Amino acid sequence: MNTIVIRTNSENKDFVNLVKQLDAYLKITDGEEHDFYNQFNNIDVLQHVVVLFENDVAVGCGAIKKFDNASMEIKRMFVKGDKRGKGYAQKIIEELEVWSKELEYKRCVLETGKRQKEAVRFYHKCNYNVIPNYGQYIGMENSVCFEKQL
Repeated sequence: MNTIVIRTNSENKDFVNLVKQLDAYLKITDGEEHDFYNQFNNIDVLQHVVVLFENDVAVGCGAIKKFDNASMEIKRMFVKGDKRGKGYAQKIIEELEVWSKELEYKRCVLETGKRQKEAVRFYHKCNYNVIPNYGQYIGMENSVCFEKQL
């Protein structure tokens, strides 16, 4: 398999299409809470986006945005269902971490849903540590927040 990860922004059409698939997946897993979470996932504010291609077809994506003066927040991590288990998410998150370091940030934070068991396992595997829920996720039973020092 020929894979490549590119850096782009939220106007990238492949990224927009992948996010549509991610949102359809999250609408199912988030259930009644989807509208709450969805309000924090506007992609027009994302200027640091990566898209992973397998044989010239976009199969995964992720993004970072400034969280505070020392941290970037990882957003919109997604790999198509039939492409999971190939290490693609690992390549995406590693690129986001490298980019964060290049921008002189010291850590990455993120939120995912407890119902996304694959995602929770993945972040643990990538050496992210659970932290208290932050910002809009405080008090949200389905949310679990993570951080990793870079």
